[in-house]
Amino acid sequence: MATQVTAQRRFPFLRIAIALQTLTIFLQAVSAGLLLTASYGETLQCAGARVMYGASMLYVLAAVLAWKPGGGPLAPVWHASGFLVLASVQVVLGIAHVPSVHLPLGVLMFGLSVLALVRR
Repeated sequence: MATQVTAQRRFPFLRIAIALQTLTIFLQAVSAGLLLTASYGETLQCAGARVMYGASMLYVLAAVLAWKPGGGPLAPVWHASGFLVLASVQVVLGIAHVPSVHLPLGVLMFGLSVLALVRR
């Protein structure tokens, strides 16, 4: 328990990056609803996709910084890299207009991101 508390204090940037990623994924769900009901929904969805992808890249950066110079564990780097892969697939599916996979993957990503935030 003391190790986990110490890790949280040593790497707050990692927790902030995960929180930002979680928030941007949630906002993508909101903009998906607007996509169905408002004329400006597509614009918000496209902009949100870029921000969500950037937040996933920031998560990778934060995980690498917590691991290498900070001496933290390697597992967050793998988790962050997995999220970046999922975000890449999500963007490709969105561009290809495959909502039958795009929407469930977004829900999965949100759940995994919340889980990562709770564990951090």
